Amino acid sequence: MNTTSLPSRRVLLGFAAVAAVVQAAGCAGLSARRRAEVDALAPTGVLRASINLGNPILAHRDPISGAAVGVSVDLSRALAAELGVPLELIVVDAAARSVDAIKNERADIGFFAIDPLRSEGIRFSAPYVLIEGAYLVRADSPLTGNEQVDRPGTRIVVGRGSAYDLYLSRALRAAELIRTPTSPKVVDEFLAQKADAAAGVKQQLEADAARVGGVRLLPDRFMVIEQAMGTPSSRGDAAVTYLAGFVERAKASGFVAAALAKHGIQGALVAPAARP
Repeated sequence: MNTTSLPSRRVLLGFAAVAAVVQAAGCAGLSARRRAEVDALAPTGVLRASINLGNPILAHRDPISGAAVGVSVDLSRALAAELGVPLELIVVDAAARSVDAIKNERADIGFFAIDPLRSEGIRFSAPYVLIEGAYLVRADSPLTGNEQVDRPGTRIVVGRGSAYDLYLSRALRAAELIRTPTSPKVVDEFLAQKADAAAGVKQQLEADAARVGGVRLLPDRFMVIEQAMGTPSSRGDAAVTYLAGFVERAKASGFVAAALAKHGIQGALVAPAARP
């Protein structure tokens, strides 16, 4: 894992310092509006954050400690500190399980690719980071471009319930989808099934290509994923307004960029500021 650069460390510490001031002020007494915001986002008194390990750009397990680490974990900690409440991480291995945790209110916040099929039961902030979706094929595959994939007889392996699954389920007209339980299993299943392509996070596919050999990524991307924070729809306007504001502050302060640098994430971009 890359160590945090000095500028990145300063941004992270600066954002944490602001959160600490907010927390200290909260201890002295919250306004009615502030209390409503805290109660809406963390009604149990603990901020429960659903962390999906299926997207390695956002979270993974530390190889030494085994703890969940990553951009989504850093954002969760910063939000809990800003609210002045403890943090509980609910760690899952697939996007569908994270969605379920939010919709059934076992978690207060989660980190998702924005998709119309997820809008029922979840309200989203504006995106905080943009991620590319790509295809992987065998080195000797006749496929040379993304536009060639959607043809009769082509079989594509994808993680069940992932943003790529949801998108391709709508976009494909002729190719067949083969779904794995989690996104990290996609390339292994692609090889085992002798399928024609694997779809997923570009960085994960690049890592898998280096691991297994004999495969290559098709040029360019077939989709751009807008990663956002989400909270249960039942929490109302106070929760989603506060969450949206937190995301904008995290982008504008450089916190998101610093977190990406801290965890050595390349290829993901900080999303632009949301329009008023």
